[in-house]
Amino acid sequence: MNLAEIPIFSMLRGRLGYLSERQKVIAQNVANAETPGYVSQDLKPLGFQAQMQAQGATAGATRMATTQAGHMAPRNERRGAAGAYKAVAAPGSETTLNGNAVVLEEEMMKMSEARMNYDAAIGFYQKSMNILRMAARPPGRG
Repeated sequence: MNLAEIPIFSMLRGRLGYLSERQKVIAQNVANAETPGYVSQDLKPLGFQAQMQAQGATAGATRMATTQAGHMAPRNERRGAAGAYKAVAAPGSETTLNGNAVVLEEEMMKMSEARMNYDAAIGFYQKSMNILRMAARPPGRG
């Protein structure tokens, strides 16, 4: 069985993809902290609707499932969620005279938050893998 077919792992993969993309956007903000006219960006929070879209479902419908190895996957099924997130302008609390709206302290707080969320998702992934390994062990082995 493919781990991507298990819903919890599919959701964790989407969450980790979102957090990875957010970290890239925040790093881009820090890199442009001195660029005149640059406005910081951020990703919208990952809500339920965004998670469903990242998994390939549309409003009011769910994606088709392949229940046997011989089934073909639908053409419009997505293979990853990296392109599902779009950065939006999120100006900081201050703007310099040259028009730069990146506040390094705020970006560092965002980076720390993203890192903590990423670590939590990785921890949950590892715990889920341990549960699967324990369930796959033959009886009597401890």
